[in-house]
Amino acid sequence: MRIGELAALAGVTTRTVRHYHHLGLLPEPERLANGYRQYGLRDAVTLARVRRLTELGLGLGEVRDVLADDAGRELREVLAELDADLARQEEEIRRRRERLGALLGQVEEGGQLPAEGPYSEQLTELFGEMRRVSGALPGPEPAMAAKEREMLALMETAAGSEMSVRMVSALKEAVTPPGAMERIYEVYALLDDLAGAGPDDPRVAEAARAIAACIPVGMMGEPREKKDEPALTAFADSYFEDLAPAQAEAVRQAIRLVMEPGDGTA
Repeated sequence: MRIGELAALAGVTTRTVRHYHHLGLLPEPERLANGYRQYGLRDAVTLARVRRLTELGLGLGEVRDVLADDAGRELREVLAELDADLARQEEEIRRRRERLGALLGQVEEGGQLPAEGPYSEQLTELFGEMRRVSGALPGPEPAMAAKEREMLALMETAAGSEMSVRMVSALKEAVTPPGAMERIYEVYALLDDLAGAGPDDPRVAEAARAIAACIPVGMMGEPREKKDEPALTAFADSYFEDLAPAQAEAVRQAIRLVMEPGDGTA
């Protein structure tokens, strides 16, 4: 058989056959005097088996291991691992569908999802409390509040699951005391007032102290070396660049106050 005939028989493309040759899944056959590959029945059997294994969900590296084990022990192990992985995927899909169902129910009941959403259940609860406070304000919501929601959603998405749980837990603890969210909104207003100010504005120190009083220590985590957390450093640099100079200075001073409470500078 020529390569086209072999590919048609196994239901794959000639490009796939060549790719399998390159990966060592299908041995290169002898070539005729004219240079064409000449395939036999065993090649077709092997190619068909590779196709069946990949359709089960095995990666090509796993298929190679299976083909290399004549006794079939590797196949049983790989299939068991694949079954366990599919079970995990099913559980994840179930959780996602529950989350989607809750969001659809919210919309059907007349609710409205935020433009930048959806969020996790934990952040949805937290942001609901923010909306409650925002709705009681005499004027428009501070711009810094909306920016904060964007940053929190980004941090939760980008962080690992363990870090996300710790971060949201610390945030919920910070807003639980009566009046805590109202005080946070006062801080947002202070930061909004600094939008057009310079980093040496005397209001920066006042805003820094107010921010520090609202930051849960557990949210800061352990100090890290910059070289050890390049992604985290890049995020922090981008965050400060997105703030006005006075706002950035106020946040930096607040972080120093939280991380180094013995330092009286502001």
